[in-house]
Order: sequence, then structure tokens, then C-alpha cells
Amino acid sequence: MKRPGTPTGALGGVLLAAAVVVTAGCREAPKTTAPAALPVKVTPVIERDVPIYREWLATTVGLVTAQIRPKVNGYLMTQDYQEGRLVKAGDLLFTIDPRQYQNAVDQAKGKLAQAESQRKQAQAQLAENQWQVEQARAQVAQAESDLARAVATQRKTQLEVERYTPLVARGSLSQQELDNATQNNLANIATIGAETASVENARANVQRTQAAVDKARADIGAADAAIVQAQAALAESQLNLSWTKVASPITGVAGIKKADIGDLVGSPTILTTVASIDPIYAQFNPSEQEYLRWRGTEKEPPARRREFELILSDGQVYSHRGVAEILGLVVDPTTGTIAVRATFPNPGNVLRPGQYGKVRVAIAMKQGALLVPQRAVRDLQGLYQVGVVGPDDMVALHTVRVGERIGSEWIIDSGLQPGARVIVEGLEKVKAGDKVTPVPAEIKPAK
Repeated sequence: MKRPGTPTGALGGVLLAAAVVVTAGCREAPKTTAPAALPVKVTPVIERDVPIYREWLATTVGLVTAQIRPKVNGYLMTQDYQEGRLVKAGDLLFTIDPRQYQNAVDQAKGKLAQAESQRKQAQAQLAENQWQVEQARAQVAQAESDLARAVATQRKTQLEVERYTPLVARGSLSQQELDNATQNNLANIATIGAETASVENARANVQRTQAAVDKARADIGAADAAIVQAQAALAESQLNLSWTKVASPITGVAGIKKADIGDLVGSPTILTTVASIDPIYAQFNPSEQEYLRWRGTEKEPPARRREFELILSDGQVYSHRGVAEILGLVVDPTTGTIAVRATFPNPGNVLRPGQYGKVRVAIAMKQGALLVPQRAVRDLQGLYQVGVVGPDDMVALHTVRVGERIGSEWIIDSGLQPGARVIVEGLEKVKAGDKVTPVPAEIKPAK
């Protein structure tokens, strides 16, 4: 039995209190727990064959664009078309006051009629002069015949004189008979002189009438020249009159008028514009390197490389494809580009000249390309990284080498394997080695 006042009881109490305190302290110590895995959206790396496109800014240009200008001066009287509507080649667009040009036509017709009348008169005079020439020639022939007879008669009387002279000397013939023969001979000599003069006069008359014929022919030539000149003047005046009807030279869409009724217009005035826009051009300017690659360095057939798509200014892809039909002649030494025009069907004339957009064409086909969404790639000052979720749902950061962009996707040339799960949303919240909860993301494939 312990005695009172001994320290044994007090020590036991102290030890018991310490034990209680220690036990209580152990129960209140905080417990450590693992952090919850963050959810991230992932998508697998896709492997497929994809076309490589090139895009260029483009401007639509009418197949043929005609500025409608008047050929003659005058006051604009009528507008004969509806703005913005299709017109055909030869359709009337405007009418210019034709009165002064009609007057010019009438005057030209009068001058032509006068020239034709003068030609008829010259032809009639020519016919008359030609008849006179024939008459003069007949007179020459008659005079020459009379002269020949006179010469023959004179020779006969000359012979008689020569025969009678010795006979008279012998007394075989009377002097009277010799005198008669001599007188007859002298008369015949005078007749020869007269007939010779008649012949000369007849020949001179032929020359005079022939000169009249030549003059009549010259008058006909002058009348012919006057007729040609009058016909040319008439044709010109009729052409000017026809130009008062301003017609469309092509089939196309007519633009808004640029002159009002009553305006005084002339050749510098642009009345409106007509453009043939079905089909329509899209003009763009690839660089020399892009042009060479597009034209012949790929394995694709040329017909496929020439198929272009047109992306409109609102982002929509035009429903018809185009074909590059026109190439520029030279490369611009300043910009290093070459002009190219692709032709696109334009039913309904939906596209109009002057619109802006982009054209694109597939210049190559990349086989077995690895594709990831562009938002899955993180750019760190030229260093591209992708977050990959492994089979254990742990995050790993892969450095990759990127290639072409295809729509909203990016071709990965190296650094990933097909089927790997890449993070497309939530990468900024995790780091390498973190455990995550992968959630499949909905990704629309690039077109």
C-alpha cells in the first residue's frame, strides 16, 4: 500500500496527460491527396492523301469589255436599252439627232445624180462625135476617089495633047483640036487641084471630129471620177447617218448610262459599257516559281492542274471550276510575276467585272500526309509543339516540323505518329507529365 504524499501518483498523471495530448495531435494532422486529372479535348493524328493548293488574289474581268462611244457628234435623243440587262450584238442602245446627217445624205445623192447626168451627156456627145468621124472618113474616101478619077482624066487629056501636037505640025490635025485638048487638059489639072484640096479638107475634118471624140471620152472619164467621188461622199454621209443609231458591238450586259438625254456627245464621250461576262475571267499573278511549279513540275496530268477554284469575297467557293486559258507573254521584271487568266462559266451573270476574290489550284498530291488541327499546334517563336496524350493519359510535349496548311488543318512533316492523340483544347492548362482526362473533340475534316 502506497503512502500518501509519494510522487508516484503525480508522475502517472503527467504521463497519462502526455499520452492523451500525443494521441490527440496524431488525429488532427492533415492528410495529402493526389490532384484531380484535368479534362482536355483530343483528336487523333489523321493520315491521308491530300492535295497541295496554292492561292492567289484575283480580280474578275469581262471576256470582252466594250466602251460604247458615239462616232458622230450630236445631241442625245433616246436611250433604247435597260441598264444592267443583257443586250445582243446589234441591239440599239442610243439615238443621236440624225437631221444634219440626213441633210448630208440628201446633198450627196444630188451630187451623185448630177455626175451621172453629166456622164450620160458625155456619152451622147461621144456617140455623135463618133458618127461625125465616120462621116468625115467617108468624105475622105469620096474625095480621094474623085481625085483619082481627076488624075486619070488629066492623064488622058495630057496624052491627047502630046499626041495632037506633032499631028498639027504636019498638018494632019487642025490647031483647033489641039487647042481644045490643051484646054481640057488644063481644066483637068485644075480639077486635080480642087480634088486634092477636097481630100485635105476631108482629112482635116476627120482630125477635128476625132478630137471631139477624144474630148467626149475625156468628159466621160471626168464624169466617172465625179461619180466615184459622189458615191464615196454618199457612202460616208450614209455611214455617218447610220452612226446616229448607237448599237452594241457585242452580246453582253449593258452597264449604267454615263450620259443623259439632251447631252451634246461626241467621240470622246463614253455613253455606257457592255461586257461579255459568260464566261468570265479571273485574273491573278503568280510568281515565276509558282508558275513553273504549277505548269509542269508535278506528276499530275496537265488537265487536272488547270482546274481552278474561285473563292469569293464572302468566303464562299464558287460553284463552277475554271480553266487557265490565257498566260501573259512576259514575267514582270519589277514584281517577278506573270499574268494569268482563268475562265469560269458564269450562268445567270452572277459574277461581275471588278469583283475581288482568290483562285486556288492543286499543284501537287502529298501521299500519306499526317494532319492535325491548326489549333493543336503551339508556336513558340518558330518552335512548334504539340501536346500528345499517351496510353496512360499522361501529357507529353512533342516538337514537330510543320508543312502546308490545308484548310483548318496542318500537315506535320515529322514529330508525330499516325493515330496519336493530340490536344486541341486545354493545352495551356497542363504541362508535360500531367495526367489528364482525354475527351474526344469534334473536328470537321478539311475540304
